[in-house]
Amino acid sequence: MRKVGYIFDPVYLKHDTGEGHPESPHRLEAINEYVDLIKEPLVRIKPRRATAQEIALVHDVYYPQEIMDLCSAGGTYLDPDTRCSIFSYEAAVYAVGAGLEAVDRIKDGEVERVFAAVRPPGHHAEYSKAMGFCIFNNIAIAARYAQKQGFGKVFIIDFDAHHGNGTQKAFYEDDTVFYFSTHQYPFYPGTGSKEERGTGKGLGYTYNVPLPAGTGDETYIKIYTEELPELVNKFNPDIIMVSAGYDLHMDDPLTHLEVTTEGIGKIVEGILSSADRPFLFMLEGGYNIIALGESVKLTIEKMLTV
Repeated sequence: MRKVGYIFDPVYLKHDTGEGHPESPHRLEAINEYVDLIKEPLVRIKPRRATAQEIALVHDVYYPQEIMDLCSAGGTYLDPDTRCSIFSYEAAVYAVGAGLEAVDRIKDGEVERVFAAVRPPGHHAEYSKAMGFCIFNNIAIAARYAQKQGFGKVFIIDFDAHHGNGTQKAFYEDDTVFYFSTHQYPFYPGTGSKEERGTGKGLGYTYNVPLPAGTGDETYIKIYTEELPELVNKFNPDIIMVSAGYDLHMDDPLTHLEVTTEGIGKIVEGILSSADRPFLFMLEGGYNIIALGESVKLTIEKMLTV
């Protein structure tokens, strides 16, 4: 049995996106209900509060203060989809801090793998811009932090139905972080074509697999059991991080893919079997709360056993 950590904090529930918004606190409440059904023991980990300097590993140095000021003033829409409220800055810095704490626990040998149930999500957030429900790019900051802790090469896998434009941009010219994404295309945010492969010394270290609406288990399983392991083996990372977005599920209200819960389990198996390395999964999307809860529970069960 693997040593698996689970990160959650009630501060994430205080991020108020407004009535009817799909990225709601109910997502994490549902996840916690399902995670409590897991019989094997998990290492329960509290996140720490990320500093502005740590956030600046990926974002503009003035950006955290801008978000703090907007939240302190009562909140506003940061883009047409992304709302912040008075407690959103605290939730966001603890979402970043979950990735940092996970890296520290992995480095110390306390756990081998971590699932971080955080909100707001992160993979759309760019250098100085919130978008797509995301304020800070949690996984990109975790990757840069991991490198400072001695994990020189980081492989990021993003199976969210939406392309992680912010994560891709953060490492587009970098050959020390490999970004791999499967996503519905063309779809929000409009990026993620096969031709986007990186630039400069980063050329070839971005690998997009754009998929049409209606793509289901068979195609996804083939990608994650055949294509992905070859790329991971060739890159030979020191740690693997996963933007775990469950809106690829067939019951998700915002997307048009046809992946089943069982299919998600096979995707996670493919990821975990790709290399014997430490793993950090960070929650991104997923907006049918039943499908989300079931899928996260299955993910963690695979993390314990595969």
